[in-house]
Amino acid sequence: MFKLLRYAKKYILPAIMSPILMIGEVVLELMIPLVMADIVNLVQAEGGMSDDSMNEILKLGLKMLLYALGSLFCGAVAARMAAVAGMGFGATLREAIMGKIQRFSFSNIDKFSTASLITRITTDVNSVQNTFVMMIRMMFRAPVMLVVALVITITMSPEISKAFAVSLPLIAIILIIFAPIALKRFKKMLEMFDGFNASIQENLTNIRVVKAFVRSEHEKKKFKKANDELMGAAFHAEKLMILGQPAFMMIMYGTILAILVIAAKAISAETLLIGDFSAIFTYIMQILMNFLMVVFLIAQFFMSQASAKRILEVIEEVPSIRDDNATQNVVKDGSIEFQNVTFRYEGAALPTINNASFKINSGEMVGIIGATGSAKSSLVQLIPRLYDVTEGKVKVGGVDVKDYKIHALREAVSMVLQKNVLFSGTIAENLRWGNKNATDEELVAACEIADAHSFISSFPDGYNTDLSQGGVNVSGGQKQRLCIARAILKKPKILILDDSTSAVDTFTDSKIRTGLRSCIPQTTKIIIAQRISSVADCDKIIILEEGRINDIGTHEELLQRNDIYKDIYESQQKGSDDFDAVGGGE
Repeated sequence: MFKLLRYAKKYILPAIMSPILMIGEVVLELMIPLVMADIVNLVQAEGGMSDDSMNEILKLGLKMLLYALGSLFCGAVAARMAAVAGMGFGATLREAIMGKIQRFSFSNIDKFSTASLITRITTDVNSVQNTFVMMIRMMFRAPVMLVVALVITITMSPEISKAFAVSLPLIAIILIIFAPIALKRFKKMLEMFDGFNASIQENLTNIRVVKAFVRSEHEKKKFKKANDELMGAAFHAEKLMILGQPAFMMIMYGTILAILVIAAKAISAETLLIGDFSAIFTYIMQILMNFLMVVFLIAQFFMSQASAKRILEVIEEVPSIRDDNATQNVVKDGSIEFQNVTFRYEGAALPTINNASFKINSGEMVGIIGATGSAKSSLVQLIPRLYDVTEGKVKVGGVDVKDYKIHALREAVSMVLQKNVLFSGTIAENLRWGNKNATDEELVAACEIADAHSFISSFPDGYNTDLSQGGVNVSGGQKQRLCIARAILKKPKILILDDSTSAVDTFTDSKIRTGLRSCIPQTTKIIIAQRISSVADCDKIIILEEGRINDIGTHEELLQRNDIYKDIYESQQKGSDDFDAVGGGE
C-alpha cells in the first residue's frame, strides 16, 4: 500500500492539509463537552438561574457555538481536500497501470488475462483509492479523537477510566486473530472477480456466436455459476466482519454498563459532579466509537493490501522486450533475414519455431503457407519484436531487430493480424490509425489499393460513416480490406498480411495483390495464406511444417519438387472444380 503512495505526489498539499484540518476539527469538537459540563455544573452549584449565572451561561453557549462552527468548517474543508487528493491519486494510479500495460510485450500480456487487468484497473484501484481517502481523513481523525478523549477522561476520572483496561485490549486481540484470515479471504474474493469478469467479457464479446448457436441458456447458467461462486467467496470474506461486529458491540455495551455503575456510585458519594459525568460520558462514547473506527480502518487497510499487491504486480512487471541499449532509429530498407531462429513461448515444453533460416530481399512479395499450427503467425510476429527469439537472430535492413528502438522498428513494419480490429469512430478515423496526418487523397489511394474505396463510397456518409465498436456494421471482407488500407497508409518498409484476405473472394484477393505489387513496389510484402491462389504469384513461397522451414521456392518450383505444396494445390484445385461443377463458381 505504501509503495503506491508515490502516485499521490501531485496531490501532496491537499493530502497533508486534510489531516491537519481534521486534527483541528477533533480538538474543537472535544472542547464542546467541557463547556457543556461547565454549564451543568454552574446550574447545579447555583441551584437556580440568577442574572449572573445566565450571563455566564450565555458566554459559555457562545463559546460552544464558536467551537461547533470552527469544527464544522475544518471538517468540511478537510473532507473536500481528502476527496481531491483521493480522486487524483486514483486517476494517477489508473494512468500508471494503463501506461505500463502499453509498454508490455505480447508475452507480458499473455501472463495477465484481459479480465484480470480490467479488474485491477477498476475494482482494485477503487479499493486502494477508498483506503487512501480514509487514511488521510479517518486514520488521523479517529486515533487523535481516541487518544485525546481518553486522556481527558483519565484526567477527569481515573476510576471510570479503569473500565477501558479490559475492553480495549479485548478488541485488539480479536483484531490480531481475525485480520490475517480476512486478508487471505479477500484476496481469494478478488481472484474470483477475475473469473467473473472473464465470463462477462467472453459472453459480450462473442454475443453473436452465442445467438447463432442458440446458447443463451448455456451462457446464463455459466454466468450464474460464476456469479454464485463470487457471492460465496464474498460472503466467506465478509463472514468475519459479520461475526466480529456483534462481538465488538457486546464489548462496547458491556463497557458502557460498567462505567454507568462506577459513575452512579461516584455521584452518590459526591465525588463526581453531574456536569463532569455528562462530559465524561460523551468522551466515553467517542472513545468506544473511534476505537471501533480504528479497528474498521485497520481491517479495511488489510483488505486493500490484496488489491495493492495485485496492482503492484502489473506496475512492477518488467517488459520482456526493451530497447534500453538500442541505438538504431532508422530502418534502411525492408530486407529480412532469419539466422537459425528458434522461438519458444514462455512455459512451453517444445519450441514453436525450430532453427528457421531464410532471407527476403527488400521489395519482394513473399508467401508463407503451411498447415494450421505450423507457426506461420508466430514467425512473422518476431519481425517487429512482438515476441523475442529464444535463439538466433532476426535482421531487418541488415540490422538485428534488438538494436533498433522499438518505436522505429514498429513504425517501419505494418501488420494486419488474423483478428481484424476496428474501433468506434468513423471509417476515416480508423484509417488514420495508420497515419494520423493522412490527407483525404491518401485515404482514397490506400483504399483503392485494398479494393475498399468502392464499398466505402456506397455508404451515404462515405468515409465519415460511423463504425460500431469492433466494426460490427461492416462485413468480414469489408473489415479486412479496411485493415489492409490502414496498414498501407502507414507507408511501411515491410507489410505483413496474416491471412488477411481469407474473407474476400479470389477475384478481390487478386486485385489487392496486384495493387500491392504495382503501387508500393519498394515495400517488402509478406502474405500468409491458406489458399495457394493467394501466394502463387509471389517472388518466393516459404512452406512451414511444425515450426520448421520445409522448403522455399517459386510456385512452379514447389509444384515440381515439394509433396506438401503439391498436395495442397491439388486438393484446392479439386475443391474448386467441384464447386464449379455445381454452378457455384462465379
